[in-house]
Amino acid sequence: MLIINGQNIKKYHGAQLVLEDVTFEIHQGERIGLVGRNGSGKSTLLRLISKMEKPDEGQLTVRKDTRIGYLAQIWAEWESGTVYDVLASSFQEILECRANMTELEQRMSSPEVMSDEKQLDQLLKRYAQLQERFEREGGYELDARIDQVANGLRIEREFYERSFASLSGGEKTKIALASQLIGKPDLLLLDEPTNHLDLFGVEWLEDYLTHYDGACFIVSHDRYFLDRVVTKIVELEDGESTTYLTSYSGYVKEKEVRLLQQFAEYQEQQKVIKKMKETIKQLTEWGRVGGNEKFFRRAASMQKALDRMEKLKRPVLDPKAAEFGLKLDDRSGRRVIRFEDVNKRYGDKVLLQRASGLLEYGEKVMLVGSNGSGKTTLLRMILGEEQPDQGELELGARVDIGYLAQQEYPEDHKKSVLTYFCEEAKLEEGEARGRLAAYLFYGADVFKSVSSLSGGEWTRLRLALLVLRKPNLLILDEPTNHMDIASREALEEALEEFPGTVLAVTHDRYFMNRLSRKIWELDQGRITAYLGNFDDYKEKSAQRRDNRTSGNIDVGARKALAANDDPRRATDAALAVGAKSKTRSAPRDSGGAATKDARSTAALGDSRIAKAKNSADVAPRGKSRSSSVFAREKLEKQIADGEVQLSHLDQRLENPAADELSQLWAEREAAQELLDRLYEQWMQIEEQE
Repeated sequence: MLIINGQNIKKYHGAQLVLEDVTFEIHQGERIGLVGRNGSGKSTLLRLISKMEKPDEGQLTVRKDTRIGYLAQIWAEWESGTVYDVLASSFQEILECRANMTELEQRMSSPEVMSDEKQLDQLLKRYAQLQERFEREGGYELDARIDQVANGLRIEREFYERSFASLSGGEKTKIALASQLIGKPDLLLLDEPTNHLDLFGVEWLEDYLTHYDGACFIVSHDRYFLDRVVTKIVELEDGESTTYLTSYSGYVKEKEVRLLQQFAEYQEQQKVIKKMKETIKQLTEWGRVGGNEKFFRRAASMQKALDRMEKLKRPVLDPKAAEFGLKLDDRSGRRVIRFEDVNKRYGDKVLLQRASGLLEYGEKVMLVGSNGSGKTTLLRMILGEEQPDQGELELGARVDIGYLAQQEYPEDHKKSVLTYFCEEAKLEEGEARGRLAAYLFYGADVFKSVSSLSGGEWTRLRLALLVLRKPNLLILDEPTNHMDIASREALEEALEEFPGTVLAVTHDRYFMNRLSRKIWELDQGRITAYLGNFDDYKEKSAQRRDNRTSGNIDVGARKALAANDDPRRATDAALAVGAKSKTRSAPRDSGGAATKDARSTAALGDSRIAKAKNSADVAPRGKSRSSSVFAREKLEKQIADGEVQLSHLDQRLENPAADELSQLWAEREAAQELLDRLYEQWMQIEEQE
């Protein structure tokens, strides 16, 4: 069912044309991503749909009685009232009904009313009507609905009574997002909903929107989020819209094919136009030389045909992007940051507890953790703005830090971009304008006030200043927030080529997958290191959580194995422990079944173990033994040794030194991989027999 229909929409901001020819449709239940560069008109289109503004030309129709919820990037409403008032803002009638019921309850409990039977009867009837309406409109489920969304976005109940005006910008945006989700409108308009959420909140929101009954029209530059949620993409470019019936990854591929096709059509048309112009010129020349009027008529006719031809716009195959030329003056020593057993608390809240880590030159490490887990506190300690309560934290030799905070606006917001950049970079105006152009600040843009910049523009400006300093350690706090996709990709490319060290706090999973070779997870005050990108981290952290529930049993069995004097009993114990641990930690396919490795390993825990043991007991020890029996016994010995080695590595990983964590984890993964191959070889011998 069609709920929104936009046809040839045009919108001006003053004399500036923002939207020129925008056509799109939103149907019931659709989840649509709205993409485009910063300043392409995405937020303007959302305001038009929400009826906050009107189009200057074209038609925008909304189905009658459609309830629209709109989350803007900058939330300016509700500067009075509590957090609960904002969360329940979509249920004003229910809240008024509940307030009236409470007032009636107080009146009916007064001695005067209790003694007046007639008045009490009237109030009871009125109360019954209100109660019926309250129940019919879902009043008794209201608090449960609020708690469900608040829990998913990790909004504590203690927040409910706080003044909304006292919250930070990020907290306000998260509360505003929750209020829109709680209201369950027919159409959700969301402008960068993931900007102030941690990974847990983003993943919860993805699941919530995937199962949302209404339609969603989402502005987002989070490519991972778009791939997980939307099934249709509307792109705004040069004031025009193009619709792609696919996910974000599909849109990227389709757009590339479409651009190449458009470019081929453009080139073909240019050839035709060139030939027509040459013919017109030749006919005109012949007319002058020969004095024949028919040549002029044919030239004029061809010129009219050329004028009537609909000219194709030259497609931009490689649009201009910011040039983040990251360089460094001098490299640091091998050890860039080392901290060991660091503790930090504020009052009763423990943020860091025996946290340890080592960052070496050239590494690109991502720091992840839930909001409030202590990530920013750790960054402040590295910057020297905070001191640990206990433990050691030191920077290496020749470390020069460049820090990009989340949204740190200057005190004087009224300065122009050019003035602010000249003062901060200490450059002359001419050189400053040249450098700003590399960061997409052209012409009149350099005279805009800093306060009028979008989030993405402000980040680009701060990165321009950071690049000038040429630090060898970049500490980035949510660097891609508010940046459009083109700028994100340009930053990723620059960071890939940056020879120095990077420590970034981010929830941008696409960014992590492209850049990260190690991820630090800060959870319950401790740092856990995972080698690889975000997808590797997700898999390994899930395995780690699974192993926590069964780790005590495995460690006990492995200790018994290591202390066992009888080699054959040790082999049996190793096979049994290996079968249990592999079955528990085996990855699962899309149908939920264990993979081949898990099935093979689990089989070692059944009657085949007994069969292997019996074969070893009765087999002759001379040269007459079959080669398969000999090979099996050799494998069983190798498996036993491998399990002992794995147990030893697991024990060392329970409390590793900061400088050996990476090496231990690499050894552990190599040992596990070798053990898996031994299991498969053992199974192949068993199947042949």
